[in-house]
Amino acid sequence: MNDISKKEFQDICNQLSRIKTETQTVEVKTAQGGTPEKLYDTFSSFSNQDQGGLIIFGIDERKEFEQVGVTKPAELQKHISEKGLAMEPVVRPDIQIFEQNGNVLVSAKIHGIEYDQRPCYYKARGKEKGSYIRVGDSDEHMTSLEIYNYEAYKKRIRNDTRTIEDQVFIDQRKLDHYLSRKKAQRTNLAQLEEEQIYELLHVKKDGKFTLSALLMFGIYPQAVFPQLSLTAVKIPGTQYGQNGISGERFLDNKKIEGTLEEMLEGGLNFVISNSRTKTVINKKTGVREDIYEYPVVAVREALLNALVHRDYSSYTENMPVQIRMFDNRLEIHSPGGLYGTLTVEQLGTTQPDTRNPALVTMMETVNLTENRYSGIPTIRKEMKDAKLPEPEFENKRGTFIVSLFNDKMSRNQINDTLRSVLEFCEIPRSKKEISEKMGIKTESYVKRTYIDPLLEKGLLEMTIPAKPGSRKQKYQKAE
Repeated sequence: MNDISKKEFQDICNQLSRIKTETQTVEVKTAQGGTPEKLYDTFSSFSNQDQGGLIIFGIDERKEFEQVGVTKPAELQKHISEKGLAMEPVVRPDIQIFEQNGNVLVSAKIHGIEYDQRPCYYKARGKEKGSYIRVGDSDEHMTSLEIYNYEAYKKRIRNDTRTIEDQVFIDQRKLDHYLSRKKAQRTNLAQLEEEQIYELLHVKKDGKFTLSALLMFGIYPQAVFPQLSLTAVKIPGTQYGQNGISGERFLDNKKIEGTLEEMLEGGLNFVISNSRTKTVINKKTGVREDIYEYPVVAVREALLNALVHRDYSSYTENMPVQIRMFDNRLEIHSPGGLYGTLTVEQLGTTQPDTRNPALVTMMETVNLTENRYSGIPTIRKEMKDAKLPEPEFENKRGTFIVSLFNDKMSRNQINDTLRSVLEFCEIPRSKKEISEKMGIKTESYVKRTYIDPLLEKGLLEMTIPAKPGSRKQKYQKAE
């Protein structure tokens, strides 16, 4: 049991009273009429996140988070525990009673369960309808893909080696090239029959070609899976919906097909052809060089990761990898999100589980990818060397997004932009409001690039300075 101190509990209640909203880890229930019937959704969502969460009974959200207390705390404790038994796996909250301002409040701390035990769900509704995920201050039904991702991880389902039932046309030259490289690495493979080698190297399974083989060596993989492709758009402005000078929605729009290698090359060429360039003289060689808007190596690594590490299950086979080029940034969207227990914070520092090990091995063998797990550090290094902002990595529900920012704004323009942010914050504004005003999607980038410099100069101040990371934090012009 991990008890919450009285001081910690008071701080949480005071924060709720101040910010007037629930959070990612705190939920409130009135409970004046007895035990709330609907607890299973929060039990589920808190259990399904690493940090768990806290439910506080006796606070009325409809009354500006006023502490109204509970009348029968002993009975409430019993019912909370009983409702935890209705979950799969069973939820056993740490329950405490606090007295504050003449009111009795009850807290139930829900612990996050191990990844391989998720999803926790309400047994009466079943896994598909009874599994929830916490999104901000709300509990939302898990999607079929989110539930499947847990099951796939637990059962070590490898969709890159699933067999293709349709007729498959293979480029035998590419396949032979791959086999010759593997035989050079493993000379004992020569002792086996060709079909045995195919099975051993995951080119075939039970006599049928695998998805990895199709994506690597297929003559036209999209004949079988039309949406296992790459879509690329160049958008005027900084967000969808903005039109160009002539009213055009897209400055360029392309669907890129073929093998993984062909899509990688096609995607890279799309970015290069739609990028601004500047010509400089190399001080060491005296040779003129073209510098692209985004480091080519960084773009290649981001695209490669998106193509190789995406989800290839039936849940996402109709979702292409996406390139979105805006005026100020490049986004690469990969279906499926991060795999397994890996978090965004661990990217580049922790060896991750591999979603598609057979596909990764094939790519390494034909020298399309270098050292495994080096992609994220390479992207960061290339952006730093180019004196560009740090890349942003987002793991949204069912999608992993890499954002690379350019240097479109000059120093004078940045000053103008900072000034406009300051003027906008004559009244308190949230990160979201500032981001929307600027037409920039990534709030963390806005904070780092615009909000933080103004805070450092003392020109901007936080409305909740004691809680810099509060979800209800706002920023206002300093007096």
